[in-house]
Formats: sequence, structure tokens, C-alpha cells
Amino acid sequence: MQVSTASVPAEDPKRRVLKDVFGFDDFRPGQDAVTEALLAGRHVLAVMPTGAGKSLCYQVPALVLGGLTIVVSPLVALMQDQVAALRLAGVAADTI
Repeated sequence: MQVSTASVPAEDPKRRVLKDVFGFDDFRPGQDAVTEALLAGRHVLAVMPTGAGKSLCYQVPALVLGGLTIVVSPLVALMQDQVAALRLAGVAADTI
């Protein structure tokens, strides 16, 4: 028996990371477009309200692309919270 895979879309790596690492089934409004642009190598300025999920906008592309990602943030408490959450998800992360 032959099975055609022509109509089966390739899995979206950013959605796989979103589900496997962060446990979410879908992006919040705006996140998908931002992550897609970053993965395409474009510069992005994302102005989003508090709680909109800006952190995932750089965390997901960083994990999809691999390598080292440096995030500069003036909010020490936020950095500590983000690093703790990433470590719980099995991601190597630290602050300076």
C-alpha cells in the first residue's frame, strides 16, 4: 500500500517548540507574525501590552534557530522570572 504525503503539511517548528517547551497549543494575537518575521531574518519592533506574551516572541525563535541568544532587559525581576521558567522547561538560560 502506498501512502501519499503530498497533502500532509510539514510540521511548523515554531509551533512544535511552542507546544513541547511551553505547553501552549496556539500563539496569542500578534505572536505568530512576530516569530515568523524573526525566523525569516527580518528586524522587528513589537509594541504589545503587558501580558501579551512578548517574551515568547524571542524565546520561540531562539529555540527554533538554536545557538546563543542574548536578551537585554532593564527589568531584573522579569529576567529572573523568565530564566526560572525557561530552566523549568529544560532550556539552558542565565542572567548576567
